[in-house]
Amino acid sequence: MNSFVFAHSDTEGKVSVLINRCMIPFLDLNQINAPYQSEIEAAVLRVVRSGWYILGKELQSFEEAFANYSQASYAIGVGNGLDALTLILKAYNFEVGSEIIVPANTYIASILPVSFLSLKPILVEPDPRTMLLDVSQIEKVISPDTRAILTVDLYGKSCDMEAIQELASRHHLKVITDAAQAHGAKFKGRKVGSIADATAFSFYPTKNLGALGDAGAITTNDPQLARKLKSLRNYGSEIRYQNDLQGHNSRMDEIQAAVLGVKLPWLDRDNQARRQIAEAYLEGIRQPEVILPPSDTHQEDSWHLFVLRHPDRPRALAHLTAQGVETQVHYPTAIHRQQAYKSLSSLTLPITEAIHQQVISIPLHPQLTRQQVNQVIEAVNSIPL
Repeated sequence: MNSFVFAHSDTEGKVSVLINRCMIPFLDLNQINAPYQSEIEAAVLRVVRSGWYILGKELQSFEEAFANYSQASYAIGVGNGLDALTLILKAYNFEVGSEIIVPANTYIASILPVSFLSLKPILVEPDPRTMLLDVSQIEKVISPDTRAILTVDLYGKSCDMEAIQELASRHHLKVITDAAQAHGAKFKGRKVGSIADATAFSFYPTKNLGALGDAGAITTNDPQLARKLKSLRNYGSEIRYQNDLQGHNSRMDEIQAAVLGVKLPWLDRDNQARRQIAEAYLEGIRQPEVILPPSDTHQEDSWHLFVLRHPDRPRALAHLTAQGVETQVHYPTAIHRQQAYKSLSSLTLPITEAIHQQVISIPLHPQLTRQQVNQVIEAVNSIPL
């Protein structure tokens, strides 16, 4: 099923070269899901014929499988990754105005749940090398109102959970992880879903483990928290028509659970293919102005995205497009520069702003061929100085 084969050699001459110079799409979901097409169709048909579409056997089966995969005691399927974070924060019942420490360079979805619940996001600069939350900066902003550290495993790389857990323990803080991009990633051999007090996942279709629509999950080792989350996702109800909490309607539906159940057994294989491609990029890209992602945890990262940095992004993007490589930018505008968070516009976050001005995501997914990977490497290396 995996088309990334290192042993491939081009023996088809000029015709092959011309074909391989066609535009390489950043991501093609039809291509990504093609290896599972027949199994997905059978699973969807099974659900349709069952007549049970919400909180049924498919979700229960997937929750058990995903908890086991994540090395966690519990997994709770919810509507999407944003809801996963929102429900975690709500379950902890932090008082209004409580401070939640968050990396400044994350996607806005990591911050929105904090605001939804009238909590206060405290933005912290990332480590410029890893682009992850800089542990050395966290303690400087901890106050009597701080209640949690929300880590984000951006692009598929785990934060330094050992140092963060030690810091949180000293200050009696909860650790919550946004692992929306880190399905299957590890920190020192432990899956990311098993380390924090609670971990939020998104199964948006573009993720390493993607549904055919919106879906999310929460993993935890805390039985009381898991029980509360199951209630909160279902209108605050454990018993039908008896509502003990003011909950939400955020339940992963049976069709999405069935689809994810088909794809989960292949996640490690697909992540390994991503690691091979990332390794090829790390070894092959030698453009002097390009800053590559760190390779120190290469075999433990899930490589949801391969994000490099270039000081003149417009020039680099124009060149890559001309060379037949489709790119994306994750993400072009920092949160404190978004209109939605104009209240944070006075913040001075030079590392975050530089990252948002320089990042470029190049194609990385299990269906890339070796020739396509070589074309991407050549295109990056030929960015004019």
